[in-house]
Amino acid sequence: MAGQAEKVFVATDTELLQAQSDLWRHSLCYLTPMALRCAVDLGVPTAIHRLGGAASPSELVAALSLPTSKLPFLARLLRQLATAGVFSATDAGTYCLNSLSYLLVDGVRIDGDASQTALVRAAASRYYVEAAMGLADWFRKDFDGAVPSPFEDVHGAAIFEESMVLLDPEMDQLLHDALAAHDHMGIGPVLRQCRELFDGLESLTDCGGGDGTTARSIVEAYPHITCTVLDLPKVMDKVLPTEEGAVKYVSGDLFHVVPPAQAVLLKLVLHFWSDEDCVKILAQCKKVVPPRDAGGKVIVIDIVLGSVSGPMLETQHLMDMVMLVVTRGRQRDEKDWSEIFIKAGFSGYKIVKKLGARAVIEVYP
Repeated sequence: MAGQAEKVFVATDTELLQAQSDLWRHSLCYLTPMALRCAVDLGVPTAIHRLGGAASPSELVAALSLPTSKLPFLARLLRQLATAGVFSATDAGTYCLNSLSYLLVDGVRIDGDASQTALVRAAASRYYVEAAMGLADWFRKDFDGAVPSPFEDVHGAAIFEESMVLLDPEMDQLLHDALAAHDHMGIGPVLRQCRELFDGLESLTDCGGGDGTTARSIVEAYPHITCTVLDLPKVMDKVLPTEEGAVKYVSGDLFHVVPPAQAVLLKLVLHFWSDEDCVKILAQCKKVVPPRDAGGKVIVIDIVLGSVSGPMLETQHLMDMVMLVVTRGRQRDEKDWSEIFIKAGFSGYKIVKKLGARAVIEVYP
């Protein structure tokens, strides 16, 4: 109201001190992934594993052949990563692997999943960081036509496309390695906790299935299911053999062809695409599955924003920010998913299980 005195927020000392602390944390938290990448590049998790699962900073300096002058600095790095939950620390001054850092041990597989080091290196790469630093400029620009991602705007290339190969072949390979590590992680809990997904299922097409890691896990757990892996020719060209037992490999573009099956799996695929493209992909899948009363369905494994709380909710929103910065896709809440399923012509859906930050959704024709 005109003439009314503007209210001035006055913080208490406690609120002010907390605000200062929170501001420092938010402004400096980028140092945690940088410290994590440093530890991965040095090989710290693998060294701790080889030393029996626990090691002191001095033992790690020796194991990693680092200059002894770096001992106090390594100790500080490890202390920060322990505070962030990457390692566990003991009162005796040693650092131990936990369920998180064990994922970063070279050559070790948990539940069939390979080391996640490529994911750390990609997320903390200069390409991702520079794209994020360009966000303000990107928001100010009025683009003609389709809006590129900040990554495309800054680097003039798109991830997983030929332009990235031309820009930096090594980074392109790292991105593909990170995608494979991300996509295949967590299929074990799905197979164990969502058995109803596979009961009575005879055939399944895994769209964007890469080297077939997920399909092979499904067949190993459920030998009665015949799996077909669909991916782009440039991915399939690297996969040998083209047919392996109950797993068959097919080259193709899921926008145009999906091998028929009783069920189609879209595991961590749709978040990469716009809503319009998701509708096209789902409509293509709907064409090749039988009616619902014959067991036909599409299985979507992806994030459902807001399905969790606490730190895991923050993880979901950070994953959405990654999509904003490096792709033209996004993460979606249940309302968003429902609208996409309806537009693609499906009759209904069911969130079968929430597994960590992700969810398993059955979509019915």
